Amino acid sequence: MIKAGKKASESKTPIILDPVGSGATSLRTSAAKRIIRETRVSVIRGNASEILSLRQDDSKTKGVDSIHTVEAAAESAKILAGELESVLAVTGPTDLITDGQQVIRVSNGHPLMGYVTGTGCTATVTIGAFLSVDEDPVSATATALAFFGLAGEVAAKNAFAPGSFMIAMLDALYMITPEELLRECKFEDFT
Repeated sequence: MIKAGKKASESKTPIILDPVGSGATSLRTSAAKRIIRETRVSVIRGNASEILSLRQDDSKTKGVDSIHTVEAAAESAKILAGELESVLAVTGPTDLITDGQQVIRVSNGHPLMGYVTGTGCTATVTIGAFLSVDEDPVSATATALAFFGLAGEVAAKNAFAPGSFMIAMLDALYMITPEELLRECKFEDFT
């Protein structure tokens, strides 16, 4: 990961880091911090506990599940984003995106998203896709998370349990149009 990150940094290719399980074990926490220290990370996307673990050595979590709220991580995320000169995205019921100055909250999504394994990883990949066409990491991240959350809302209209929801969400990710995203995105800018 470090080798790939250094190469991406040299070529100015955006790096999106998902510090999965940071705070759950010292290995995961130290690996995430090393990647951040040795590469040029554009966006860090994690749940509240993962983001807090990157700034506070005593912050713990339970596996990949957050034990903290997005609001509990908001101030630390803003400070850390400024220190790292990176965009931080704290995902949860309402996502928070910050570069240390600008703060955007995105409230698209559905509670069933939390019951499907891999939704956080998929959100991270979605940010990467949006960052490939929008050079502004704050805008790309906010738009990606609105799109991803909207897919959850659309999926929930046709599914009532995690298994069918997962399939419906994949379909929604494929079918949402730019016009629908523009009409349905729920952004709040707190800059």
